[in-house]
Amino acid sequence: MIVNQPTWGVDAGAASRIRQALVDLAKSGSAVLVISQDLDEIFEVATEIAVISEGRLSDIYPASDLSREKIGLLMGGMYGKTETAETAHAH
Repeated sequence: MIVNQPTWGVDAGAASRIRQALVDLAKSGSAVLVISQDLDEIFEVATEIAVISEGRLSDIYPASDLSREKIGLLMGGMYGKTETAETAHAH
């Protein structure tokens, strides 16, 4: 299933139910791709995260390895596929 902004414009209760449904669907073995600009939503439902910046898809990272700061760097195109956040700061 591919969903884009799944909780955009809904109340908090509906958003919570939608997010839980996505998590449950993934846990049942379905592939779920969530496209969202809501980082709270991404961290709540994602097990892996990739970012599109300047038309390019980043590497895929385990969600547990990313922070808001690292996602911000990816979103800003601060480093490429082979660099890490740490080496990007050295530039």
